[in-house]
Amino acid sequence: MGRLGIGLQLYTLRDDMARDMEGTLRHVAKLGYEGVEFAGYYDMPADKLKGLLDELGLKCFGSHISLQRFRDNFQGEIDYLKTIGATYAICPYVGAEERESVDQWKALIAECQALAVETQKQGLQFLYHNHDFEFHYKVEDEFVFDAMYANNDAIKVEMDVCWVQFAGQDPLAYIAKYAGRLPLVHFKDFTKDADGKLVTLELGLGDVPLDKVIVAAEQAGVEWLVVEQDNCQKAPLTSIENSFNWVKEHYLNVHN
Repeated sequence: MGRLGIGLQLYTLRDDMARDMEGTLRHVAKLGYEGVEFAGYYDMPADKLKGLLDELGLKCFGSHISLQRFRDNFQGEIDYLKTIGATYAICPYVGAEERESVDQWKALIAECQALAVETQKQGLQFLYHNHDFEFHYKVEDEFVFDAMYANNDAIKVEMDVCWVQFAGQDPLAYIAKYAGRLPLVHFKDFTKDADGKLVTLELGLGDVPLDKVIVAAEQAGVEWLVVEQDNCQKAPLTSIENSFNWVKEHYLNVHN
């Protein structure tokens, strides 16, 4: 069983990336992260970004691409991913106005299935990234989360264990359920505030059974653990360092 790659979802550093993309990526590489997942390219040309990633020894395994970007410029998005060496084109979110009914979800699932087929034809893979709202609706007696993958093997899974658990589901069971179809796991921690709302935390400070998630991910054939913190209580660069230190202590330094 090979070691999981340790990546970072750069949405965590969105403000730093907007100010200084190159400097931020240099910092991420210096901390020891092995790969990155983009959430926007901040107007950097693909060939320049590829050169920077190669210089830093960072692998771009994927990118979050909104449905609107897919709709407006599918081929351009695919070409950019190919240039920077990425494998995974990931739908990160569905706007509230597009998911207010079961019929809307059926249409979205059909759209994602079509995108997955077209992406696969070009040698890449289309993934869907969940939040909690995929467990608020059912399609044909299945949670939307499961309906998304039920009838089309072309769609692969990027599972956010934080949101799965926040939705009242068992992330370990869901990781096992999608073994072999789950290349990326968003590795996050959280607690709830007094109103029951999600509060994302640095790794090891919240309620997610992170050590068990690692074991389950290894058993399921996951390729990358993707560290993410939607909102940080400290400077984001400090938070990603603290989370990486947790990964080193609990995984990298003890992995055989």
